[in-house]
Amino acid sequence: MSKQILILNGSPRIHGNTAALIDAFTAGAEAAGHTITRFDLAALDIHGCRGCLGGGRDPRHPCVQRDGMDAVYPAYMAADVVVLASPMYYWSISGQLRCAFDRLFAVAELGPDLANPVKDAVLLMAAEGDTEENFAPVRAYYKALLDCLGWKDAGIVYAGGNMAVGDIQAHPEQLEAARQLGAAL
Repeated sequence: MSKQILILNGSPRIHGNTAALIDAFTAGAEAAGHTITRFDLAALDIHGCRGCLGGGRDPRHPCVQRDGMDAVYPAYMAADVVVLASPMYYWSISGQLRCAFDRLFAVAELGPDLANPVKDAVLLMAAEGDTEENFAPVRAYYKALLDCLGWKDAGIVYAGGNMAVGDIQAHPEQLEAARQLGAAL
């Protein structure tokens, strides 16, 4: 069954290691017949959540702010799978991804119970460190996020040992893991 996949790229490096993971994942997913919508969040003008609880009044524009999220909302609502793609920044996801993800609460405000739409999720993460201990904080955050949202984990690729742009090319097994994950959805 073909799925609608939304990729939220939290990396400011458009051609960096996270982008290479996304490209490999996309190749696998498209080969399997899935449809991909990708947003490079650093290129969008996205403001932080104001915590105003004023969203949810208009399904076309769930948030009261008008900015780059207006393009993301329809793709998010249509998606079966949401891919969180990010470099590791201080043992977590990037600020770009966190800012956009916080703003998705406006979609939950569309319903009277503030429930988020149920999705499958994928995590693609490039990082300098390559130990289990290095990824432990991200693993805990991702698990807690999915548990609270009621989402299902559809797969994770932790790509450690990648600091400088292009380092991931020396780790073809990481790119292959991302491609296989995309193909397996």
